[in-house]
Amino acid sequence: MSFVLRVIEPKGILDGTKTTEFQEQLNKIIESGAQIVLVDFKDVTFMDSSGLGALVKALKTVEAADVKLFLCSMNEQIKILFELTSMDRYFKIYSDREEFKQKFKH
Repeated sequence: MSFVLRVIEPKGILDGTKTTEFQEQLNKIIESGAQIVLVDFKDVTFMDSSGLGALVKALKTVEAADVKLFLCSMNEQIKILFELTSMDRYFKIYSDREEFKQKFKH
């Protein structure tokens, strides 16, 4: 069984100035037929509440489209933000892409 996987790789600071761009990218990916979306945070240096809000909106968007959303490669600041807001309960988070690939083999 194979799935259509797409990866989003935001860069730099994920804040209010980048959330629209992120949402547009996600919408295009969903429209292209993706069944699984992986957001790889390896190049994100900082994320604020706007970035977190964009991810919550993204989660609602993918669920409505019957698409699965996964996150990986978060730095310490982003992990703490997720834990403090309890958002780590709503997202499936992997330490890196390698762990994602290992867990997602079919």
